[in-house]
Amino acid sequence: MEDYLGKNTGKLGFGLMRLPKNGEEFDLPQICEMVDKFLEAGFTYFDTAWAYKGSEETTRKALVERHPRDSYTLATKLPARQTCQTREEALAPFYESLERTGAGYFDYFLLHNLGEQRTAFFEKFDVWNFALQKKEEGLIRHLGFSFHDTADKLEAILQAHPEAEFVQLQINYADWESPRIQSRKCYEVCRKYNKPVVIMEPVKGGLLANPPAAVADILKAAEPDSSLASWGVRFAADLPGLITVLSGMSTLQQVEDNVSFMKEFRGLTEAQKETLAKAREAMAAIPIIPCTTCNYCADVCPMNIGISGTFNAYNTLTVYGSMKNAQGDLDFQVKGKGKAMATECIQCGACMEVCPQHIEIPARLQEACKALAIE
Repeated sequence: MEDYLGKNTGKLGFGLMRLPKNGEEFDLPQICEMVDKFLEAGFTYFDTAWAYKGSEETTRKALVERHPRDSYTLATKLPARQTCQTREEALAPFYESLERTGAGYFDYFLLHNLGEQRTAFFEKFDVWNFALQKKEEGLIRHLGFSFHDTADKLEAILQAHPEAEFVQLQINYADWESPRIQSRKCYEVCRKYNKPVVIMEPVKGGLLANPPAAVADILKAAEPDSSLASWGVRFAADLPGLITVLSGMSTLQQVEDNVSFMKEFRGLTEAQKETLAKAREAMAAIPIIPCTTCNYCADVCPMNIGISGTFNAYNTLTVYGSMKNAQGDLDFQVKGKGKAMATECIQCGACMEVCPQHIEIPARLQEACKALAIE
């Protein structure tokens, strides 16, 4: 498949964030075999990042030092480090990534995780113009960014930075209509601006490899021999205007599964689309707190509680039964945004007066505290 940027990457990308380990060390023999299997199947896109601890160095050992440079495409990312005091400090990860990977240049270079307060970091230190300069020097072939925020914020970035050639978005069938993640809306913004998309989280960090039983039953009834994870990847890969769909692969078996159904992938059939629609309906039928993340409650909360973040974490636990992922949501959406924990609620009720969904917020926060063991 020829993508919009002129490179034949295939519709499957190898995400190098969750590589296998033996104890504390990366399992290099297995990783090398995974890389080889991926390339042998005709796929070329590898995705790492400065922030993925040990990933860039392992990429050098398993990929760069073992395969010709023109046989693969490599993406990495420069993060927004809020602790940076100078432009030099902010830009240092680019040079570190070049050294760690030994790749010589990056086919795809991303400003990492734009959205919310993080977007301003890249403006403050003029990272966009730095990246354009490195592109002129041949150290970057294609410049883009990864994004976690609402569709209107994405549109504002694309209007301000037409030099962005592509966007990396979180897209999967579970989040397609999510009011918080806004997968469909963000994807449609990229289509509006004719920006090709790299898809991340098609299996939602592994959660869709083990979806709720009601969802799994529908998918298994339709295709007993297909892995549950394959539905997530194929849903994403069916969308037009893609560079690739990233799958964070942790075992050789996962590589073999992914290449088995993606090597000859030509799009979803109508029957498969209907099956996924039923799966989304089953997901939507699970009783969760109907928070849309409008955050009107946050505007009036005298204690600055992370109400929507707490509800999103509770919903993750309810739907997927994963305390690890729910705690991750709490860390990112509450603690990471400087919000107070739900245990600080003083039951004033101001939040309920402005909630469009008429959620009994104080009572549901108490419920969430108990389920999530928030102290």
